Amino acid sequence: MRSEIRSEISIQPAAEASDASTASPTKWTRALLAGGVVAGPLYVVVGLAQAVTRSGFDLSRQELSLLANGPLGWIQIANLVVSGLMVVACAVGLRKVLYPGRGGVWGPRLVGAYGVGLVGAAVFVADPANGFPPGTPAGPPVHPSWHGSLHFVAAGLGFLALIAACFVVARRFAAGGQRGWSAYSVATGVLYLAAFAGIASGSGNRVINVAFGLAVALGWAWLGALAARLAAGLPGARG
Repeated sequence: MRSEIRSEISIQPAAEASDASTASPTKWTRALLAGGVVAGPLYVVVGLAQAVTRSGFDLSRQELSLLANGPLGWIQIANLVVSGLMVVACAVGLRKVLYPGRGGVWGPRLVGAYGVGLVGAAVFVADPANGFPPGTPAGPPVHPSWHGSLHFVAAGLGFLALIAACFVVARRFAAGGQRGWSAYSVATGVLYLAAFAGIASGSGNRVINVAFGLAVALGWAWLGALAARLAAGLPGARG
């Protein structure tokens, strides 16, 4: 009898320790995924707040990246860096949840590349263009600087990485029979790609510029929805 009691007592702490060991990784994974939920609204709100308050800025003619120029340019630079680091954190969380299933390697890598692209776009500031800051000639820069060129490369590769991530994740959802999420991911990737192709052509068309801005917001919404959905499926999530 005494040996049975000692056995029961010794088993209970082990079970509690096991619960604690699984709860901690889940908590950190949820925190990492939260970066993808928060990054989009942060980027959009900070960007739009500048767009409507900074003199000479026209959202229909100028990309948000141009806000990195001028005396208050540090705000948009910080916005890009913080948002990018949050996306990288989200990519780590995606890896923890999706691996080793389909898309569990390249999905997180591509999302992480998007985050790195945002940070790179902050480090290499865009050249003044399209009349911003005030006093800048209309149209693209005649002689792009090295940092302006690298800004375009970093941002462009980041956008393409997120677009590719949409299709990679869409395949995972399709394989799992989740057609709604698969279609949503494909639609986001297609619309984003079309808008990116338009803005990359350098036409300067206002409709294309606005369409690209909406596509960027759509991409942020997709990433946030994906991260929130995966976080909700973790153990201990509230229904």
